[in-house]
Amino acid sequence: MEVNEQARCRELAKSSSFYNTVYSEIEEVGWEHLVRLGGDLTFISFRVVDKKGTVHVMEIQLDKAYPRVPPMVSAGVPYIFNLEWSVNSRLKNLVQQFEEHLQKLQEFWSTLDEIDKSLQIVDSKQPSRAMSCRQILVGNGCFIILSININDPRSLPECRFMGSDSTVNSLRKTWKKNMGRWMRDKPFLENLECLLKTQLPRPTDEEKNNHLVECGICYAQYLPIVDEVGPKSGTATDYACENTSCTKAFHSMCLVDWLRSLTTTRQYVDLLVCLYLLI
Repeated sequence: MEVNEQARCRELAKSSSFYNTVYSEIEEVGWEHLVRLGGDLTFISFRVVDKKGTVHVMEIQLDKAYPRVPPMVSAGVPYIFNLEWSVNSRLKNLVQQFEEHLQKLQEFWSTLDEIDKSLQIVDSKQPSRAMSCRQILVGNGCFIILSININDPRSLPECRFMGSDSTVNSLRKTWKKNMGRWMRDKPFLENLECLLKTQLPRPTDEEKNNHLVECGICYAQYLPIVDEVGPKSGTATDYACENTSCTKAFHSMCLVDWLRSLTTTRQYVDLLVCLYLLI
């Protein structure tokens, strides 16, 4: 896809200053980071790797008056940074600001990972890293909704209790009584069980196996939430390579797009295609 998109963009760059600007700025960022490119070059998405090696997809919407009109940015993060922009700014500056934003979110994501890996999350096989809330099973038909402070994730979270009145009232009373015992340097699970005076259910083996898997093509855990994706918007990976040497996970939509981009689509007997064999 990278080669095809680069060639198409190069041709468009000859026809207008807008296309020429976008082409040159994608060159600066690097074509290897490109995930998707709209037909009129007003939509671009780049993959950005944070310092912990996690891949994020940043989506950029451009106005035809770009760069006089600042770009619009979206990504699978809890909030978007305040864009610093001038007419002299370029896409590489946007990527740099996004990288700095990802670094600021690392402690928040570490806390979410700790919760997702150690507690039983209700009704969510793929907890979103863009959400600051987690719904956690307590037992006896009761669960709690935790709201993590994005800017201070090790602090005492906001908590709502759901379930039967008798159980909820007892848990709420225990929580209020022990709130002062929360210690930000302790593991999240230890703090939570200390406040509630109970051992919380751990994830099942199936839930552990389903924990966040990135797509081998777009390198994101979820498809972007945009109209062009349709009903699959925001969904997690839904296909795994059957080659035991690979076992990479994919979005089926990414696989279809990738196959369509090939001059000749190679077909296999028992699987769509194994990128492990082609990389």
